[in-house]
Amino acid sequence: MTGGGPALLHGLPPILDAGVGSLILGSFPSPASLAAAHYYAHRQNQFWRLLGALLAEPLPELDYADKQRRLLKHGIGVWDVYRQCRREGALDTAIQSPVLNDFAGLRRDAPALRRVFFNGQTAGRCAVWFQQQGYETCVLPSTSPAYTLAFERKLALWRAAGIGVPSGNQLTAMTIPDTLDHESHDRFPPLPRVEREGS
Repeated sequence: MTGGGPALLHGLPPILDAGVGSLILGSFPSPASLAAAHYYAHRQNQFWRLLGALLAEPLPELDYADKQRRLLKHGIGVWDVYRQCRREGALDTAIQSPVLNDFAGLRRDAPALRRVFFNGQTAGRCAVWFQQQGYETCVLPSTSPAYTLAFERKLALWRAAGIGVPSGNQLTAMTIPDTLDHESHDRFPPLPRVEREGS
């Protein structure tokens, strides 16, 4: 804590290369992920287990460098919506003063990118912007342990959304948030005012 408020936190670099056709965006790394410099490092987060099941890869058993290589082999990138923020604890509802990552460079750094998936409702608030840039988007149920939907249900929804399907294939039209109970939506406050770098 500094100055009577939460410390300023900085996120992680993207897992990204020119061959990425699908990008999965979270909100901001958990304290465990920041400490490990490793996306989804909290042992109860289901991200690596879920992606491993979708891609038929032993992702939970691999070290972080190998996890990144396997994802990129499948044309999948990982990043977060926020580059920095202030937050006490791990919940998205505690995020303050968020600054968006610079997504303007995606056309240059990931020219094959066609689909952007959002890991949870907080990240999904940026979906409209990506739609306006011409990307296909889908908001998915969060892999966080704070979202208690059963793993098999999450897996079914992520699979139905087309994670791991080559980007040349047409996705099944579906709106993932509409498949979730409305009570879960109410847990999230309105999107805070987002500052862009340099503002």
